[in-house]
Amino acid sequence: MTLHSATINGKPVNGQKTFSVLNPATGEEVGRAPNMGAAELDAAVAAAKAAFPAWSVKSDEELQAACAAVTARIEAHAGELAELLTREQGKPLNGLGSRWELGGTVAWAGYTTGLSLPVKVLQDNEQGRVELHRKPLGVVGSITPWNFPVMIAIWHIMPALRTGNTVVVKPSPLTPLSTLRLVEIMNEVLPAGVLNVVTGDDTGEFNLGGAMAAHSDIRKVVFTGSCATGQKVMRSAAETMKRLTLELGGNDAGIVLPDADPAAIAEGLFWGAFINNGQTCAAMKRLYVHESIHDAVCEALVAYAKNIPVGNGLEETSVLGPIQNRMQFDKVSRLVADAKGRGKVLLGGEAGEGLFFPPTIVSGLSNGDALVDEEQFGPALPVIKYSDIEDAIRMANDSPNGLGGSVWSSDLTAAKKVAARMECGSVWINKHGAIQPNAPFGGVKASGFGVEFAVEGLEEYTDIQVVFA
Repeated sequence: MTLHSATINGKPVNGQKTFSVLNPATGEEVGRAPNMGAAELDAAVAAAKAAFPAWSVKSDEELQAACAAVTARIEAHAGELAELLTREQGKPLNGLGSRWELGGTVAWAGYTTGLSLPVKVLQDNEQGRVELHRKPLGVVGSITPWNFPVMIAIWHIMPALRTGNTVVVKPSPLTPLSTLRLVEIMNEVLPAGVLNVVTGDDTGEFNLGGAMAAHSDIRKVVFTGSCATGQKVMRSAAETMKRLTLELGGNDAGIVLPDADPAAIAEGLFWGAFINNGQTCAAMKRLYVHESIHDAVCEALVAYAKNIPVGNGLEETSVLGPIQNRMQFDKVSRLVADAKGRGKVLLGGEAGEGLFFPPTIVSGLSNGDALVDEEQFGPALPVIKYSDIEDAIRMANDSPNGLGGSVWSSDLTAAKKVAARMECGSVWINKHGAIQPNAPFGGVKASGFGVEFAVEGLEEYTDIQVVFA
């Protein structure tokens, strides 16, 4: 048994209780994490609060240097973190898997390090000088999901540190080990208390995430996860008037225009939908294809998908791994089973051993069918035929979610016109889900509010103070 310690005030903390973390590819135990309660959370928040005064007054250059040191430590341990990530999350080492995630982690950390929020002069004349200053909030609470546990932790932590805040992070109980190790590594170069981590199995009466959202000494919560949990975070945060950034679920639509080349877009369509086995908020969850090329797109997509190796992520030949957990596996299985009675399964459709589920493509469905309306968050893509672009846009927008969307076409001008009418925070043309650190990312409608990344994301970790002189 390998026990992975939490880090509070720069020191390892284990606690008396632990919980098991399993490899979804094999069902074997990867390690154990501390099962923490209110006392440990209070200690972590107190440590972050005590560290805030000294950290928050560091100069912009000092904060930048500290974040650069953190980035270097993460990069030095990228291989170790990638293997631990594969063992607990299931994604392969190769392809768009854990090594790719660690590469993205380092890239985001480095880009965020290079950002700054200088004083903005609003007025400087004979009537006086008016300056806009950005000030850190205090203790930031980060609640992260199980699909990209290392990279999303960095999306939360680095802008908080860069702007002079201190942090308490709580990873998903399904994938806590890589985050525990990440925080331990970062603490090698950070002052004690600036970054802390707490873990719990979320099964008892005490819920760490809910307690963080309600904690009076946490000034902001940044949460990535489901819409239902995001609503609970909002309710819990209301009493203390916390700042919130919520990146919630998506049911992203792709629209293929009749002038698209099926063979040319097949690979992009596949990875837009099946990156991380479809377990991605901004993956393409439903695809609308014009009737004139519907069959050709389906054929090209199936031809590409059937050659993707699925297996244990620790095997170098695997490109996709298992579904991460039983609850998600059961949801995908239910949605695919329902789709079988309503449409035509073009590929996959039958679960494998354990938590393995092959890439599945289903045609003949429409809005109103469960696989189209619900966020499957797994390796199953419905392809819906349309005849009129107005219908396609209406169906794409007929969702409470609005995270991302895409348009596929050989005509960039036509694609942009359709993209402008899609109700979502990000729209891609001839690709899907290609987020990057210099472009703000966030959802509309029920997919949350606030943005991450770029200067706009950095600003979300600050209060504005206007100085009149």
